Amino acid sequence: MNRYPKAPKDPSDERAIEHRAVDLLSRREHSEYELRRKLEHKGFDVDAIKRVLERLQNRQWQSNERFAASFFRQRVEQGYGPLRIRMEMSQKGLSDLEIEAVFNESAPDWRELAKDRYQRRFAKSIEFKLLEPKERAKRQRFLAQRGFTAEQVYAAISAAEDDDEVAVF
Repeated sequence: MNRYPKAPKDPSDERAIEHRAVDLLSRREHSEYELRRKLEHKGFDVDAIKRVLERLQNRQWQSNERFAASFFRQRVEQGYGPLRIRMEMSQKGLSDLEIEAVFNESAPDWRELAKDRYQRRFAKSIEFKLLEPKERAKRQRFLAQRGFTAEQVYAAISAAEDDDEVAVF
């Protein structure tokens, strides 16, 4: 059963807006854009939402910087590359400055991350050089779709294949 009715009794009731926003924030970090969008979708007044979000930010209950760092860390741990992470962060309403700040603060070794993803997905398979062109393209596409640049894809595959050659006796 939905705890919140479709349309609020008073769309400009800031107490109800804050209650809903805090409820959402208690589950996970949200960007300001996400919170605003969810609250507007519930039928709350836009101006009242803006005032409530300002209060929440002043109290440090909502922070785009904290959300960006958390989201970045989560996506890196899931094995996504910089292109995809940037795109998703932008879709979450983060500014280019907020995105750059997170990338500059904690940039992992993207080639190593791509290599790890490649090895997990294609562990103990035929050497890349011996594959059919169609299969080679499929493997490159796999990493590209996860958000790695072409340079990172080629470096990761090359490093993974070099590691496999060393491991074979």
